[in-house]
Amino acid sequence: MKSLIKYALVGLVCVTSSVYAQMPHDVIYMPKKTACLALTYSNSSWKEYWENTLKRENLNIGTLTTQSVMPMVAVGLTDKLNVLVGLPYITTNASAGNLMGQKGIQDLSGWVKYQLAKNDKGFSIHGVLGASIPVGNYVPDFLPMSIGLQTKTATGRLIGNYTHKLGIYISAHGSYMLRSKIKVDRDAYQADNRVYNTNEVSVPNATDAAVRLGYIKDGSRIQAELFVENFTCVGGDNIRRNDMPFPTNNMTSTNVGFYGKYQPKNIGFNIRVAKVVNGINVGQATSFSLGLLYQLNQKVKK
Repeated sequence: MKSLIKYALVGLVCVTSSVYAQMPHDVIYMPKKTACLALTYSNSSWKEYWENTLKRENLNIGTLTTQSVMPMVAVGLTDKLNVLVGLPYITTNASAGNLMGQKGIQDLSGWVKYQLAKNDKGFSIHGVLGASIPVGNYVPDFLPMSIGLQTKTATGRLIGNYTHKLGIYISAHGSYMLRSKIKVDRDAYQADNRVYNTNEVSVPNATDAAVRLGYIKDGSRIQAELFVENFTCVGGDNIRRNDMPFPTNNMTSTNVGFYGKYQPKNIGFNIRVAKVVNGINVGQATSFSLGLLYQLNQKVKK
């Protein structure tokens, strides 16, 4: 579930007279002393999922739908250093069976993005540091209905990018995510073919990587890109036959999709669509996000 929520992130539009959009995985920066806001609605649903590598349905779930509303803010501390913060409200619902859907505020996330190097031929390297902390008092041990895993995270990401003078770009990134232990409402649990007599659960660390091909120009009203993304846990076990998922599971997914943005004036929007094409211990989700963008023509005061 954490990986599906992660893919719901969309861009922001900057508070300047030009049009900007940025995410924690792109190489777009807001100018110094500016800030921007966005409000995004995301929807992800699946009917089939991979139980280990076995693709199947579950009539006790039917179609699982996850929806979220994400307010985000970004600030340009310098032209090369940006800070982004987001806090989603998430709901889950199953179309069949008796499992109750969950809802609530999830995790407060923040990212710091810095331009490490750039040359006049269009090549650049960027670093991103991110962290998240649970805010809502949600239950993590109720997958797939849980809205999150209640784990604290720390992420490091490196981005490489080439942009042609015509506005065509290709970028790639790789990340590593550290995840803390969590506590569950039980005295013992089974994982890795063992029984652990404790309520502390080790959530596996994770990696993510992506390649993006798109078009954008400085001050342009339009951005469009195609992408391939992969999320992989470092270790973990598999969903046991006819059992529920558990936070120790090795969740792996590869998805493909499209991102687009249109900003004619102060008010604009963006859209993102994606589909999981392969995975382990995850649902084959189809997702979309719609972002309402509002550009404020004022600078942040010191």
